[in-house]
Amino acid sequence: MKRPLASVLAATGLVWMSLSPANASDPDKQFFDSLSGQWSGPGEIVAGKYKGTKFVCNFAGASPQGKVGMSLDGGCRVGIFNQDMSAKIEKAGSGYRGQFLDGAKGKGLDVVGGTVKGKNVVFAIHRNELTGAMRAKLSGQDTMTVTISVHVNKELVPVIGMQLKRIDGKSVGAIAQQ
Repeated sequence: MKRPLASVLAATGLVWMSLSPANASDPDKQFFDSLSGQWSGPGEIVAGKYKGTKFVCNFAGASPQGKVGMSLDGGCRVGIFNQDMSAKIEKAGSGYRGQFLDGAKGKGLDVVGGTVKGKNVVFAIHRNELTGAMRAKLSGQDTMTVTISVHVNKELVPVIGMQLKRIDGKSVGAIAQQ
């Protein structure tokens, strides 16, 4: 169960990624800076072979000084199985590029595009024939909803949902202060 689950859970960490030079007034930088810290919460696989599987994730996001985005370290647990998570993404032109775990050439995913709008980020994800999107939405200073969807035929189908809460007691970034 760990190997297929790893591919599905790999996308959950994408919310904490992006590295690129920017100034403090950059809205993307403000968004990613607001995600720095410790996050934890439950999730569920809502479609596919493992539908109904519940898991819990713990993430530490850090924003590199002078750059847009974050690196991610942490993991998700399903019963007795653990899946380590790590990610790095960088701004490339008007979108984002990067990888989760060791990228699509390994056991992870590639990020092949993305945008930040307000309190939302959407990343285009890719692994072999699998394509999809990861959306994260801040709903308050310390709550984030993450949805991961994949293309089935020509339709984008949600497969993972998560509700994360900040557990370090600090709200950071311009978005969190508003």
